[in-house]
Amino acid sequence: MNRLLFGGIAAYVAAAAGVLGASSSFELTVAAGRHERNNVPVRVPIPRGQIGNERIVSVTLARADGQLIPAQWTGPSLTSSAAGEVHFILPHLGAGESLPLKGTLSTQPASTRGLIWHDHAGNHTDLTLGDRKIVTYHYERLDESTPSSRVRTYKVFHHVYSPNGDRIVTGGLNEDPKVHSPHHRGIFYGFNRITYGDGKRADTWHCIAKAFQQHERFLASEQGPVLARHRAEISWHGQDAAFAQEERELTVYNVPGGHLIEFASRLRSTSGRVRIDGDPQHAGFQFRAHNDVDAYTTNKTIFIRPDGVGKRGETRNWDRQTRQGPVNLPWNAMSFVLGTNRYTVAYLDRPDNPKEARFSEREYGRFGSYFECTIEKDKPLKVHYRLWLQDGFMKPAEVAALSANFVEPVNVTVHE
Repeated sequence: MNRLLFGGIAAYVAAAAGVLGASSSFELTVAAGRHERNNVPVRVPIPRGQIGNERIVSVTLARADGQLIPAQWTGPSLTSSAAGEVHFILPHLGAGESLPLKGTLSTQPASTRGLIWHDHAGNHTDLTLGDRKIVTYHYERLDESTPSSRVRTYKVFHHVYSPNGDRIVTGGLNEDPKVHSPHHRGIFYGFNRITYGDGKRADTWHCIAKAFQQHERFLASEQGPVLARHRAEISWHGQDAAFAQEERELTVYNVPGGHLIEFASRLRSTSGRVRIDGDPQHAGFQFRAHNDVDAYTTNKTIFIRPDGVGKRGETRNWDRQTRQGPVNLPWNAMSFVLGTNRYTVAYLDRPDNPKEARFSEREYGRFGSYFECTIEKDKPLKVHYRLWLQDGFMKPAEVAALSANFVEPVNVTVHE
């Protein structure tokens, strides 16, 4: 391998110091900061100027005692301007503690074991870990040959499986006519009050009046021992044509205890100014549990909030008329029952997502938040969220720790 030069490296928002010099190996220190860390993803962006024309395809990381930590090299994520990224899972680090590591980049491929995509071209792609399904991305193109085929294909979304992979825990594509709000689908993103062009309106939540979202192509895909990620180009259509183009990225981290899922999106206008609006029940980034929650267990749904645990079946919602209710929560969580199993899904927001974020809860298994925003030709809409799904009930402190890992990540320093 040719010699490489390294410069500033960052873990999310933390700028690193030092230049590595002419070497394919580097040393770094991971500092926990003021929070205890458990099974935390760490991302280290690598600038193009520091790797030259080398086609890096793998990385190894080791502790000072030589013990290896699974690591993965990827291309840049949607939120990064780097040439590539080093990823690893930090198993544990106490508050105020630090951990020295040594890394080596390589042009030789590493093992592809871990999280793997299995694409069924033109229809859906499954993500698996071993023989266990994690998520499925449904991306069949719009089919208007019949009313039912249009309903089936008018939006893209991700289904999520239980932590042990034995069942789908999200709603969507259920042919039961009694399904509550069949346009609610897994992990999904849309708005019911969009204005574009010369006053035209579009509803990409219900996908009515000729509106729809359509997968155009995959832009990037990653898989390996630490994470799996894909980025898709999705067109947003109104009455006559596409008025916006989205880059939607979903990342799943290989961590124990549940599914850690990251959602990022960049929505650009293709038709001048676009006004994004809606209401808490029909807009934004949302999660919908399987319809069996609505059919059988709504009275067992419990919301866990920053101010404590709610009562069974109790919900809180921002009200468009009074403009009162939960806004700008750092996180929210919903615990729901399917069959005999209880699950909890945590919804993690970020301070740099658009505000005011207005939150919605429904005992039948949908929750999330929305906001108002104006997209200009040179000002895209960017959002970035995380979801965590696990078996059993979560305490507020456990969700708060996940939130801290997301908005206050570990610091990484690269040493000469």
